Amino acid sequence: MPHSERSNAAYLHSGQRARIKLLSQTFLWRLEAPTWLLIVIIYAGWFATVSHWLVLGPWIGTPLLIWFTAWYMSLQHELIHGHPTRWPRFNQLLGLLPLAVWYPYGLYRDSHLRHHRDEHLTDPREDPEGYYFSAEQWRNFSPLTRRVVRWRNTLTGRILLGPALDIYGALREAIRAVLGGDGRTFAMWGVHGVLLALLLAWVGGTGLGIGYFLLAVAYPALGLTKIRSFLEHRAAADPLARSVINEAAWPWRTLFLNLNYHLVHHDLPAVPWYGLRKVYLADRVAYQQRSRGFVVQGYAEWFGEFAFTPVGVEIHPFAQDVWAQSQEPDPFAADCLTDVRYSSPTGGSTVATPQG
Repeated sequence: MPHSERSNAAYLHSGQRARIKLLSQTFLWRLEAPTWLLIVIIYAGWFATVSHWLVLGPWIGTPLLIWFTAWYMSLQHELIHGHPTRWPRFNQLLGLLPLAVWYPYGLYRDSHLRHHRDEHLTDPREDPEGYYFSAEQWRNFSPLTRRVVRWRNTLTGRILLGPALDIYGALREAIRAVLGGDGRTFAMWGVHGVLLALLLAWVGGTGLGIGYFLLAVAYPALGLTKIRSFLEHRAAADPLARSVINEAAWPWRTLFLNLNYHLVHHDLPAVPWYGLRKVYLADRVAYQQRSRGFVVQGYAEWFGEFAFTPVGVEIHPFAQDVWAQSQEPDPFAADCLTDVRYSSPTGGSTVATPQG
């Protein structure tokens, strides 16, 4: 595992550290066989589905391809965290193809590693994957912008509208960077664009229409990933209590590679996806206590509570107006809000307050 992620690990106790060290020395973990198998399955499944599109037809091919595309994004996350090899450049090659279309691998990598500074989680200035605004930003929003944000803060809105706002924001920042002379950004998007053009040309030649692929597969696949990230983090004074534990069913765990155990992942970002559930179950009670009750009993709970009801907080509870002084007040500067309501281990919904 990468040295930086080992040094950033937050263990529950010395026994857990010793147990994970032993696991990391087992043949399975050292070989990274589950991740290599996953790579083969995802690539083979994605290309086979596209290649046999005319045989499968849209009713079978579309859900299959949405699954493999969303699964590929989960795989890219695993590659970013140093799996299956110790060589970041090689891992990048494994996730460079734009099967998920919308973002260069490097953009996701840089943004996500910045997100893993837990002391800044949910901070509107510092967390590129956060959903909160500062009070100053919120005051500068028009009534229409606030309505758009609140719709995006429903789970339905996050799935349907969230990807469009993400794509818009990423392209806007890329254009701004390139016009500002950022050669690295130009090269990153240039490589992505060339690979995407080649991929789409091949997709079009299989009988799967390019427009259909973009609108009926790639966009819904990105929306599917928004289910996982909908309430992954909340504002809390203790950084260790900012990440959710979602005890999701096995299909969701498979698709999201156990990232539903998000607190475990943030505590131990170098633990591979196939180890997260084992680590969580070994200290389940301790993790639920550590999370201060930020526990969800599966994604159905979010659908039941937030399908059409927006989350209740738009402004970060700790944000100072000075945070926004260096920022242009723009509703789409980041994928913004998150919720502060959560389920306690005993059930029921609570409003999270700053934890001391």
